[in-house]
Amino acid sequence: MQTRFDNVMRMDGAIAVEQTNKVLRNTYMMLGLTMIPTVIGAYFGMSLNFAFAAEHPFMFAIGMLAVMMGLFFGINATRDSGLGLVLLLVLTGFMGLMLGPILQVALNLRNGAEIVGLAAGGTGAIFLTLAGIATTTKKDFSFLGKFLMVGIVLLILASLANIFFQIPALALTLSAVAVLLFSGFLLYDVSRVVNGGETNYVMATLAIYLDIYNIFVNLLQLLMAFMGERD
Repeated sequence: MQTRFDNVMRMDGAIAVEQTNKVLRNTYMMLGLTMIPTVIGAYFGMSLNFAFAAEHPFMFAIGMLAVMMGLFFGINATRDSGLGLVLLLVLTGFMGLMLGPILQVALNLRNGAEIVGLAAGGTGAIFLTLAGIATTTKKDFSFLGKFLMVGIVLLILASLANIFFQIPALALTLSAVAVLLFSGFLLYDVSRVVNGGETNYVMATLAIYLDIYNIFVNLLQLLMAFMGERD
């Protein structure tokens, strides 16, 4: 009787591991797919005129957040259907489009292409390192959740405040904090998938994509500030 019970437990454990591995594989596959609309969006974003964003940064930020929140709600509501996948790709295309202003500034630097490449490479290195740690150790990093949520709320409030104050030193500090904070989120989100805390690959992809996106943007801002060569 005990042997039969042990066999059932092993089978259940093997099924759970296989399900987790399937979610992780689908998440990484979808993550690669989301880069396509992101790159396309960024390409078109670089050719757009963002004068309104420069003249009315607060209104632009609120409008951008409104679109993002609407898409987040839609993705969450349809995450178990094909529509959720479509909305995820729409969101990543929009996020790519919103890279336009910072890429325009970066590529106007003499070494702009090098800086963008370094930011992309650094983001990739951070992702591979932290995803590797979460996957190989299988350590549960859920204890980071409350700390990270408090951190992101404070970061958003400080970023909105700095739109008015325009303090360069504060902007750099916030970018450095953001890189650390979203690196923590990356570790947390991959760990949730590895340990079965997130079983929907659309939502898992969304979370990890946003981590990578924010690491890239803030790392790019830091590199532009410290390495940018202006004419």
